[in-house]
Amino acid sequence: MKILLDEMYAGLKEYFETFGWEVLTIQEVGLQGARDKEVVEYAKKNNLLLVTQDQKPADLAELLGVKYVLISNAMIAKIANEKIREKYPDIKP
Repeated sequence: MKILLDEMYAGLKEYFETFGWEVLTIQEVGLQGARDKEVVEYAKKNNLLLVTQDQKPADLAELLGVKYVLISNAMIAKIANEKIREKYPDIKP
């Protein structure tokens, strides 16, 4: 399965490719600035897994049966917090 990176994650393409994924970005498929529904419909039509940080396309993907991963700000903060505490265990908030 290929991954479709939403606009805000286009810079992650090379990282996902390093992990072995085939990756397309919204920009590459000509959907930059497109409505969320168009993005999700494109993912469905092309059997792509959508990676997004926006709730609306995630909700639309859920409704349309499209595979997706929602990377929320809370998830990013949690990962960053864990990494900070791991790297600098003697620093306290």
